[in-house]
Amino acid sequence: MLSVHRVSVLMVGPVHYELYIRKSAPAAWSLHMATEDRAVAVRTAEDVLADHSAVAVRVTRETLDLDTMLFNSVTVLTRGAPEVRRKRRVTAQAAGPRCSAPQDFYAPQARETIGRVLEDWLARQGVTAFELLHRPDLAEKLEASGVELQHAIQKVAVPESQNGGQTVHQLVRYYQKLADQALERLVIAGRRNLFPSLEDCSIADIAHRMAGQPERAFIMAGVVCGALQDVRGGRARLNRLMDLADEAPPEGAPHAMIMVQIEQLLCEMVGLRTFMADVLGPSLDQGASLAAVVRMVAPSEIKALTSQSSRLALQIPAIDGPAARLSARLEAGQFPLLSAALARMILRELMSPRRLRPSDATGEIDILRSLATALTMTAGRLLTPEEVHTAFNERSKAIVTADFVSAYVKPCNTVLGEAEALTRLCENVTGAANKRSAAGWLSACVGSLRFESELRAASASQTSGQKLGALAKLQRAVRASGLTERDDQEINAVIGRVGGTVEAEARIVTLVARSSAPLMQKLPVLLRLAAGETAPLGPAADRARVEAIKLFRAPECRAALTAAPETLVPLKSLMQAAGLAA
Repeated sequence: MLSVHRVSVLMVGPVHYELYIRKSAPAAWSLHMATEDRAVAVRTAEDVLADHSAVAVRVTRETLDLDTMLFNSVTVLTRGAPEVRRKRRVTAQAAGPRCSAPQDFYAPQARETIGRVLEDWLARQGVTAFELLHRPDLAEKLEASGVELQHAIQKVAVPESQNGGQTVHQLVRYYQKLADQALERLVIAGRRNLFPSLEDCSIADIAHRMAGQPERAFIMAGVVCGALQDVRGGRARLNRLMDLADEAPPEGAPHAMIMVQIEQLLCEMVGLRTFMADVLGPSLDQGASLAAVVRMVAPSEIKALTSQSSRLALQIPAIDGPAARLSARLEAGQFPLLSAALARMILRELMSPRRLRPSDATGEIDILRSLATALTMTAGRLLTPEEVHTAFNERSKAIVTADFVSAYVKPCNTVLGEAEALTRLCENVTGAANKRSAAGWLSACVGSLRFESELRAASASQTSGQKLGALAKLQRAVRASGLTERDDQEINAVIGRVGGTVEAEARIVTLVARSSAPLMQKLPVLLRLAAGETAPLGPAADRARVEAIKLFRAPECRAALTAAPETLVPLKSLMQAAGLAA
């Protein structure tokens, strides 16, 4: 039975039909389509099964009850693999609440949950869940808000109740009690001045004094978070944390005591988009921000890459200020958990549907290529090669969609320019399916009537010879783009056919062969045409090869080559490319 909310989404009448599918035997039913026509629903269900798009289909008739405004569902058709029904096993661990004491809130997974359910409140305060758990002033604010805390507890209790078997009411009361205890503990610690102030002593002195104390980690975290109490903005907050790291003892337990708390706080900070935008600069788009993060995490590798490629140096922004200070520590091997968190953030953003450069499709290809080069260089230290490959496969899916391709070729003034741009797209996508999609766009472009018409039409800006040269260049680019053998052959065959038409109408090969120019001037021209250098391989190159063979067989050519055999040396490579020599 469907809720009334689905009425406005699916249909406007009192009766309609819904098609559900299961893509695998253990999968759950998912809505595929809704229609008012029963025949359409049944026919679509049969087609889905025939195409092997699903292993099972179900068509239901939904009738609206005007009294209750709810739908009554009747199954009309069920086909395919039977549904796998498994008994849900509730383990002893899953049956009870996930947190049993206030200290459990400080675990990384619990902090992540707190950050998610209190995301809006934390964003308004400009803090993280780690700070909330270690700053008495924030605990008092949250306790006073009432509604915010209650809603957060409900967000946790409802899904946990569905998985664990306890009622929502029981879990809400349980977590409310734990939250009150955790907040009370923190507020009491603040009133007792448990967290020393850095105004009276340095953080190194505090670390030395707390050596051996049972709650030293909790106290030191409170000291670190308290140092950020009046600091606003990601850049200023990172700078303050780097100051604390500089003031830490050089080694030993006191050093680790400070650095561990700073690293935990930084790991939560970098998960906030506003934080990284503030640290790296608001002028950077998403792609440039990711490139800057790669430079920050792997400065040595990026420095080596940018020193060899000026183009790459322009794509990867420089970092300064607190970001450079953090980069120096990451390069020295400090904050390994933070390095891993930044690497995961890069992967997450690459695999998200968010555009790297929303207003510049061509620039998005450039920055994507730069990121691929940079991450491949650092693969093995930050990320595995498999993770990098998977991330770019996912990102490639976003750049072969109709919306992106339309924006990408929009600036092109000619159809030949579109074909060149699409060839570059084919070169830069990864994954077999994405390569096929990109090849489909390129094939549609070169196989269109517009492509042939523009190239055959007389143009004041391009001669027929220049068009043939452009088509030959396009053919070479297609061969280098890594398409499947079938796509490569089909696309290049079309390019060759169009080139043959252009050459036949201009009669370039015939004019060269019958010109009065010296033999050793005509022969290199024909060989370049036959080799695919100045004309695409296909009919044009074949005609040039035939004329070149005729010239070689001419008595005067043989006499000239016999008299001066050294003149044949520069032509050997062209003859091999044209298939006239082994």
